[in-house]
Amino acid sequence: MRTPLQGGLPPIGAVAGAVVEIACDESGFSGTNLLRSASPVITHASVDLSVDEAIGLITALRAGFRFSPHELKSAQFLRGPGAAEAREWFLGALTGRASVHLVDKEFFLVTRVVDLLLFKPVYAAGTRLTQDQRPPALALYRAGRSAGSEWGVFLGAFVDLVRTKRRQPDPRAVQRFFAARDALLGTGLGTPAAAVLTALDPTHVWAVVTRLDNEDRSIPPPLEPMLPALAETILSWSGGQRRVLVTHDEQSALTADRLTRLQRALADEGSAAADADSAGALPAGVSPLAGLVMVDSRDDPRVQVADLLAGVARRSPGIVDDALLQPLLSPTSLHDPEG
Repeated sequence: MRTPLQGGLPPIGAVAGAVVEIACDESGFSGTNLLRSASPVITHASVDLSVDEAIGLITALRAGFRFSPHELKSAQFLRGPGAAEAREWFLGALTGRASVHLVDKEFFLVTRVVDLLLFKPVYAAGTRLTQDQRPPALALYRAGRSAGSEWGVFLGAFVDLVRTKRRQPDPRAVQRFFAARDALLGTGLGTPAAAVLTALDPTHVWAVVTRLDNEDRSIPPPLEPMLPALAETILSWSGGQRRVLVTHDEQSALTADRLTRLQRALADEGSAAADADSAGALPAGVSPLAGLVMVDSRDDPRVQVADLLAGVARRSPGIVDDALLQPLLSPTSLHDPEG
């Protein structure tokens, strides 16, 4: 017996105006375990196929490449007979009808350090709406990865710092974080990265940690990359000119409260993602997120296609340089563009 679906933010009534309906799923999600995960990246895939189109695509895969009804998962798909040909056909069939947003988990953590601890925490953190904060994050990420073991210690100390399972703020967590910061500085990172680390202020860090431990929900969950991935997906499909109705495989990170806050944040700041003066632009104050409905992927062939695409992308070596994936990969993916 299936358990009831959790989360989501179904639209209230009919969605007026221009709207696009997309189906989404992810691959590589590991909750807040971002440092010791089997997968270093998360891929969030979306398609705008109709149900009939998705059924047709799945049927063609099974008929043309001899996949059984139980084999339409990326691990089996990529190991099956004629896998290379099937992969090429599948990705080609989705060109112009799908998108993949890539999140490097380690780079995501670095953006959290910058967004939360150097600037005022905002709910749109991690999206193109905060791109002005990316240069310091990128400088720290590139330098840190060549700093040896102290880099992992620093990231681990940050994860421990912002976990929200304590009853009250822990001064020792702040002390360990700054001790790890100082040790990392001692490795000689270079001026840009060192400037980011030296700008970290204990008073500000303590204030943020206190808000997190007091369950201040106006701060985005610091260890949940699914929210910025979803936000980017919505902004990409909206283009500032239409609303987006999302059908998503059940995902524990996408609670109604978080989605409501994200919806408001995108309404407040969405004009930064498109030319507000262009014809057909969404009116001020209207969120591009029209709503999100949770489904069981077994019941929706569109989500099954998104699931397969996310898995194929995540398991592709050299995903950023993959010629077949390039047309589908979101240009605002959260990773080092030169990595």
